[in-house]
Amino acid sequence: MPDLLIELFSEEIPARMQQRAAADLKRLMTDGMVAAGLTYASAGAFATPRRLTLSVDGLLAQSPTIREERKGPRVGAPDKAIEGFLRGAGVSRDQLEVRDEKKGQVYFALIEKPGRPAAEIIAEVLEKTIRNFPWPKSMRWGAGSLKWVRPLHSILCILSDEAGAQVVPLDIDGIKSGDSTEGHRFMGMERFSVTSFDDYAAKLSKAHVILSAEERADHIWADATNQAFAQGLEVVEDRALLAEVAGLVEWPVVLMGDIAEDFMGLPAEVLQTSMREHQKFFSVRNPKTDRIEKFITVANRETPDHGKTILAGNQKVLFARLSDAKFFWENDLRVPMSDMAAKLENVTFHNKLGTQAERITRIKDLAREIAPMVDASPKLAVQAAGICKADLSSEMVYEFPELQGLMGRYYAQAADMPQEVANACEQHYAPLGPSDDVPSAPVTVAVALADKIDTLTGFWSIDEKPTGSKDPFALRRAALGVIRLVLENDVRLRLDRFVDAQLLRHEIGAGDGSLSSALLQSMLEEIADHGVFGAAVRTVMDALDGDAPNDVLKVRDQLPDTSADLLSFFHDRLKVYLKDRGITHDVIDACLAMPGNDDLTLLVKRAEALSAFLKTDDGENLLQGVKRASNILSAEEKKDGVEYSFGADIKFAEVDEERNLFEALKTAEATITPALEAEDFAAAMSAMATLRKPIDAFFDKVQVNTDNTTVRRNRLNLLSQIRKICSSVVDLSLIEG
Repeated sequence: MPDLLIELFSEEIPARMQQRAAADLKRLMTDGMVAAGLTYASAGAFATPRRLTLSVDGLLAQSPTIREERKGPRVGAPDKAIEGFLRGAGVSRDQLEVRDEKKGQVYFALIEKPGRPAAEIIAEVLEKTIRNFPWPKSMRWGAGSLKWVRPLHSILCILSDEAGAQVVPLDIDGIKSGDSTEGHRFMGMERFSVTSFDDYAAKLSKAHVILSAEERADHIWADATNQAFAQGLEVVEDRALLAEVAGLVEWPVVLMGDIAEDFMGLPAEVLQTSMREHQKFFSVRNPKTDRIEKFITVANRETPDHGKTILAGNQKVLFARLSDAKFFWENDLRVPMSDMAAKLENVTFHNKLGTQAERITRIKDLAREIAPMVDASPKLAVQAAGICKADLSSEMVYEFPELQGLMGRYYAQAADMPQEVANACEQHYAPLGPSDDVPSAPVTVAVALADKIDTLTGFWSIDEKPTGSKDPFALRRAALGVIRLVLENDVRLRLDRFVDAQLLRHEIGAGDGSLSSALLQSMLEEIADHGVFGAAVRTVMDALDGDAPNDVLKVRDQLPDTSADLLSFFHDRLKVYLKDRGITHDVIDACLAMPGNDDLTLLVKRAEALSAFLKTDDGENLLQGVKRASNILSAEEKKDGVEYSFGADIKFAEVDEERNLFEALKTAEATITPALEAEDFAAAMSAMATLRKPIDAFFDKVQVNTDNTTVRRNRLNLLSQIRKICSSVVDLSLIEG
């Protein structure tokens, strides 16, 4: 069975595209060959800056012959139907067979497709792959129509077996396939021929090309860490940079250079970012001082002077880059943070939501209200919220946007602000994803929650919500951030109160400062005092005697729906979050149906207790008993046209199982009520579990719909009591199963 080797040799392929391109080459070629009947044992794809390579082992020498039987029309069918069948099957009428079927005689065609040589199939599939390759960006060159990421120079395509190697003939826009390739651009020899993948890899290595990206990365990291270790230093790990640099060189040569003393006063992150983004350098840290003192660069060639000239050139460029960074840093330090924050008045957050300065004002107000809920100082929370975005106007963040927040911490520390405030400047953006660390410092938590809630309420107020897979303002991430901040810090707060308050602040901000804005402010004060949106609206409306401005009417008519919709969005994100923790959606729905569902910590505690309860035998069986009681009760209420919700009386009980259920319900309720008040949901579930046997015994021995109307009514009221007591803990009707 022959092996296949393909190399597509071109000008430099951008590093960020190489890994995906190698995978696409493997997928397109192997899928195409298999679809044509050409199976294989294994395949591997490789990429360097100048080549994509595919090796396929154990390929069939030719595709198998395929025999297909195709059923046609009945004998005696119209000629047009028969002729259409003949064309589709590619046979003549005299090649058809007639067979007896249940409904009469039917034509059958036996179609045989002979196998094709592997070389013929490979040539077809490779040409199609090259012409339709899914590059993110591609180009044309010369007079041809071929498009490739960079000009394609040569195609190596051979099949090899024990008898030797043969070229798969192929010609694409004048580029003919062959059995030769080139080595390193500067250190390689002339073009050379190869006979197999092993021969190809060995000759490339001699020509100073390491084919495997993983091997190049390992070589870079080993040399870099060894050079740093020899001087008592350590390389700052950066996997993304390592993968990128491995895609920039075919023969990596690791060189370590010095950073001028002039720049040692810059924050380590500034040095790292500048070197990584502009020069693709690794940072080398002194573990004793935690300073970045040297850098690692990776050349693509060996030189007679062992890289001295290369290092000198890199250090010259680095000096210029770091001089810029130092200039930005020193300029920023001269500007008070209050002045930085003031510049945000000229920075638009969103054309419908105002400036960053206006947003900061809202965040400060909300952070002040949240602070007591997270054991933070309201004064520090307001101070931190007031400057948390100030670094957005700094020269350093303008040059390196990824340093936002971090530079805020440095500037706050330089201004001798409390450390809690400085930390909040850096960490209030967190968590940025499902695996990101969640801040726990109270001031940071208060500002982070205020920031994210303001973002969500702002975009909800202008009806810019996520749709399907589109979420341009990362609102799902913001909602998950709120959820994780609340749950992982065990924060107790009524989310709807703060959502309502922030929606009103957005409405006030959209006003013109007139009477109506003052009225909206009155509503805000009512929410702050009582935490009830509807009551706040009623208080203001009553004071107006029905003569209300349009924006107050808008608040009355639209904001409650907006608030409810946003809370529903939080609940949907919570379901996704809890699903990863093994809590099913129906359990969450059952808990969402209970009062206080805007208190996420309370909601999750209830859901965790219910999830654990339903995994027990008592929980599963009680669920069935409660659903049976509820179904019977609902059916009889519908039939009788009355609601059976009056207290059942034990004096009408006729059998022991009925009396036992009365006592069990009384005992369970006495335990459940204080447990719920104490938010001890596990104890409440345990008390519910004691009802399992009495309920099972009741349904085994007692006929609910007896002929005695008084007893029947009493028993239906007893079922109502089961539903009432269990529903006080959780809505079991929403549990599946």
